[in-house]
Amino acid sequence: MRSRLVLSVAALVASIAAGGCIELERKSTLAGPTSMSDLRSLLGTWSSASVLPSPDSCTDFKWEVTEQNGASASGNFSATCPGGLLMSGTARGTTLGSTISWTANGAATTAGLPACAIALTGTAYLETDRIRVPYSGTTCLGAVRGEEILKRN
Repeated sequence: MRSRLVLSVAALVASIAAGGCIELERKSTLAGPTSMSDLRSLLGTWSSASVLPSPDSCTDFKWEVTEQNGASASGNFSATCPGGLLMSGTARGTTLGSTISWTANGAATTAGLPACAIALTGTAYLETDRIRVPYSGTTCLGAVRGEEILKRN
């Protein structure tokens, strides 16, 4: 009889302990939202927010994110670079935490020159309500480098 009582108490303690573990596990998976919660979906149009751009950097960036699948996002981009160079093409990025590894390829045009290929690359940073985009790349007028802040329209 005593061994049955001990077994019953042991089973009750094990049940309570297991219930506590399940409860602990459930709580640990319900983490609160991060500060990036507004940027989990990149879909939409993002535009330059810089007030005073550097004279040797590109300006008027626009990224229209038309597709997002998991950590990958892609769409069309455009920008204006020194020398009146108008760039447009496609941009693709992959998010990892609060960063986006990205590339952009397309064509650039300016008065008096034929269209030429451009390529930009960088690692962007998701911030509370914006994306900070350091970039570097090549154009037919030479290398470009800078940093742009994009905000959702």
